[in-house]
Amino acid sequence: MLIETILKDKGGKVTTIPATATLSEAAQLLDTHRIGAVVAVEADGSLCGVLSERDIVRQMARKGESALALEVSAAMTRGVITANSSEDLDRCLGRMTDRRIRHLPVVDNGKLTGIVSIGDLVKHKIDAVTAEAEAMTAYIKGG
Repeated sequence: MLIETILKDKGGKVTTIPATATLSEAAQLLDTHRIGAVVAVEADGSLCGVLSERDIVRQMARKGESALALEVSAAMTRGVITANSSEDLDRCLGRMTDRRIRHLPVVDNGKLTGIVSIGDLVKHKIDAVTAEAEAMTAYIKGG
């Protein structure tokens, strides 16, 4: 299964935030959209990082409430690992597991086209295995 299939199922909308926004604004955005990470972008819209709930918690643990005034750029993960929509689910799942990341922005031809979480990939993997098991059971019973 390709990443593009997952994006079609979940929708390609990507929530972004300027790298100059505050962690307080980012936390509000995560809460409003009920998501675990947001893609940080430069003024020109280009991807420059990913900020997760864990990044915010880490800064809060280090700096207390004053961390909420920090810019997203101070807490985000840089050097973001990405995928493209034509990549296979298993390959991306392996990369995420190996690198211990939970969110993978999808970039095609230099443009941010989506984001998938490890939960999205695991759900689709389970659905595919379940469908295959049901098909095999039906074949055996019918055959």
